[in-house]
Amino acid sequence: MKMKVNKMNYKTIFTTMLLLFFCFIKGNAQEMLSLEDAVKIALENNYEIKIAKNDLKISQTNVSAGNAGMLPTAAATISQNNNLQNLSQTRSDGTTTSLDNGKSNSLNYGVGLGWTIFDGFKMFAKKEQLEQLEKLGETQLKLTIITKISDVQAAYFDLVQQQQQLSALDTTIVISNQRVSLAKNRFTIGKASKLEVLNAQVDINTDKVALLRQQELYQNSKIALNQILARDTQIDFRVDDHFEIENRLDFAELKALAEKQNPQIESLIIAKKVAELELKQIKGGRYPTIAVNTGYNFSRNESSLGFTTQSSARGLNYGFSASLNLFDGFAQRRNEKIAGLRIDNATLQIEQQNLALESQLATTYQTYLTNLKLIVLEETNEGIAKQNLDITLDKFRIGTITTIEFRTAQLNYVIAKVRYSDAQFQAKLSEIALKELAGTFNF
Repeated sequence: MKMKVNKMNYKTIFTTMLLLFFCFIKGNAQEMLSLEDAVKIALENNYEIKIAKNDLKISQTNVSAGNAGMLPTAAATISQNNNLQNLSQTRSDGTTTSLDNGKSNSLNYGVGLGWTIFDGFKMFAKKEQLEQLEKLGETQLKLTIITKISDVQAAYFDLVQQQQQLSALDTTIVISNQRVSLAKNRFTIGKASKLEVLNAQVDINTDKVALLRQQELYQNSKIALNQILARDTQIDFRVDDHFEIENRLDFAELKALAEKQNPQIESLIIAKKVAELELKQIKGGRYPTIAVNTGYNFSRNESSLGFTTQSSARGLNYGFSASLNLFDGFAQRRNEKIAGLRIDNATLQIEQQNLALESQLATTYQTYLTNLKLIVLEETNEGIAKQNLDITLDKFRIGTITTIEFRTAQLNYVIAKVRYSDAQFQAKLSEIALKELAGTFNF
């Protein structure tokens, strides 16, 4: 009987080792995706970043003296007209001349140049506005990149947490397998009832169900991260199995950085400058507009009837024009008032965002500090749960405790590992959120 028990133990150990070996081989076959590589792939592939880059290129292309109206415009024109008419002319001396199907044609072509040399400084304000819109595009790109880096890091460390939870569930299944083997051995030698074996089998099946659910969540999270990285969603990979948490973030430093370089604040400040330049352009309507023009033209006319049957002319023309708005139904004053209100709104939005940023930064930092404390507490709790499980397992092997007590210790250990992993994950999320608010991601 004793030899039979030993054979069963060896068989269980061999099966467990074989399973772990194949899991190890499978894990090594997967791509090892580091956080740095994930961020790099996202910066290269992500669609939102690509769109933001194209928007920036549009803004950069728009920044030009010609688009601001500071350069002259030149155009070449040509036109030709042909007529076929029945003509009749009566001269002053009373004689009449007529012609059926008389032909006439005219040809005109030339080059003209026009240049607005003064428009109330609107063109200079427009040029500066285009430059500010370029800066706004840069800030929007920066915001998109920072947001995407934050999303990648959150998704990555979510996988780290889930990978740790898978490890915890793997551990509990190994322990549950040992429990089933011990229960069967004890039943075989008459020291336990069939009920103990059945309970052990039910519990291991429950653990396997939990493992399958966790594996499903893990695989779905991989797909979600691949989507963020804008690559094939079926690419398999594994991530680091530990957290590196920066536990020395300073609130005053973060606040100073956020006020200085938070992209949302930067965008609102630039938007206010754009509104101010819009008002400057509108005020330019109170000044006269002066333009000069010149050109070289050629014309030729032919007619089958008349005093002149053919004429042509060519030469240079030049001149200037000036205009001044005297009254436009108070549209000028109305437009200036609306532009001023838009500047006021831009100022209020900056103040509102500063307050929201300060509040969000303060609450996130408090959560960050709490999570750091929870990490220490949950780590200690995991150590205690592991020690309790080891003692309980030894007692269960010699039959001095019930299966319920053993199962309780086993579940407590799994819960402790999961809570420790979650505490690290939540602290990492707080760290990521603080760096996102402060705009301190390096890219």
